[in-house]
Formats: sequence, C-alpha cells, structure tokens
Amino acid sequence: MTAFTITLPSGVEWTPTFIDSIDRAKCIGCGRCFKVCSHQVLELRGVDEDGEFVSLDPDEDDEEYEKKVMTVAHPENCIGCRACAMVCSKKCCTHAPAAA
Repeated sequence: MTAFTITLPSGVEWTPTFIDSIDRAKCIGCGRCFKVCSHQVLELRGVDEDGEFVSLDPDEDDEEYEKKVMTVAHPENCIGCRACAMVCSKKCCTHAPAAA
C-alpha cells in the first residue's frame, strides 16, 4: 500500500497519519482526546461487564455500563493533527497513513 505523502516547502517529505483505532483496554474514558478534537471524530461510549457497547442516554440510569471508553465514530473527519494522541495519558490512540 502506498501512503499519501506531501513535500513541504523545505523539500522534506511528510506522511500524515490519521486516527485508526483506540485501545479500549487502555482507555479510561477521561475525554481529553474528545475535548481537543474539533472535528467530531471521537465519541464516548459505555461498555457493560461483557465488553459490549451500551447507550449513554443522560436521561437513563447509569448502572447499565461498567465503564466509559472513547471510540472512533467518524474517522473520515480526521485531519491528521494527532492532537488526540498528544493529550492521551494512556497512549491509547493508534494512527496510520492514508492510502494514496
């Protein structure tokens, strides 16, 4: 697979990387990545004791989920800034180059 590469004005080639996944086992659901991303790429989801996603309806009881984790909801919105990875204290975010 050939990666999308840009030649910067300095002549240096740069390959941007975009959000690929978030490790649910490492994620603590703190929301730092969500707050720093202004492109609505990420979404906080509830996970039950079986590891299945459940809805996070603010009007319902919170006892349906075991913990909250961040997920990649709209990867097509990612601009490759990697701000989410820079603020993640658990290093959950995985980025990959886009196919050319």
